Amino acid sequence: MKIWSVSNQKGGVGKTTSVVTLGGLLSSWGFRTLLVDLDPHGSLTSYFKMNPDEVEFGVYNLFRDTGEKRKNVDPELYLAKTEFDGLAVMPASTAIATLDRQVAQMGGMGLVVASALAKLKDQYDYAIIDSPPMLGVLMINALAACDHLIIPVLAEFLALKGLDRMVHTINMVFHSRKTPPKFTIVPTMYDKRTKAARESLVALHQQYPANVWDSVIPVDTKVRDASRVGVPLPLFDKSAKAVEAYSELLELLLLDKAGDKPLANRT
Repeated sequence: MKIWSVSNQKGGVGKTTSVVTLGGLLSSWGFRTLLVDLDPHGSLTSYFKMNPDEVEFGVYNLFRDTGEKRKNVDPELYLAKTEFDGLAVMPASTAIATLDRQVAQMGGMGLVVASALAKLKDQYDYAIIDSPPMLGVLMINALAACDHLIIPVLAEFLALKGLDRMVHTINMVFHSRKTPPKFTIVPTMYDKRTKAARESLVALHQQYPANVWDSVIPVDTKVRDASRVGVPLPLFDKSAKAVEAYSELLELLLLDKAGDKPLANRT
């Protein structure tokens, strides 16, 4: 199983959209795919018509049962099938917002998700984690579990400032890891008609030349339409502009040719 984490400490950058669209593409291409919702907002969970306030088994239960040191914790108990072939979800309940406080005294909780996914390696080809926007036990788990980190970033200057904070977090978390994951910065919701977007994209490539994907995810109203009905965009409209762009990104990720250098600090 290959594990990707989609993460950024700034919200509204297309994080959940990236997880769902890449997951929809993978499953439609015949790969058994698991999506993991570690964001307390539960956007990924809600996308698939599950109410985070009513989730009975999911990420929170995984952490709770692991923290209570229950024997033979079976991660399959915390999964939910979707109506789409080859696509499953480990949902988030609103209770995961309390995890940092609950696990503070437990210790050793940074690898809960990695351990769970290791037990599922024969059932799924890919797992994609929707990471929370704040540093804490959930983000630590998302980063520790992944083989490849995907960082969606809006092509705007305020978003670039947020990226600096994310890079600092990543370098801090992986300072002692012998083999840090690969990193790909993905410009999202790009509108080539605006000067601000074009200038921001140039700045992004100048600041992180080794890690920025050489294409972009364009603004596409079909993304909102697909979200409204709870269908991954590739299954809603495979001809959408964003699907074409995400397909290009996915091909690079599958070839393991995207973000093959360590994440560089801003120069």
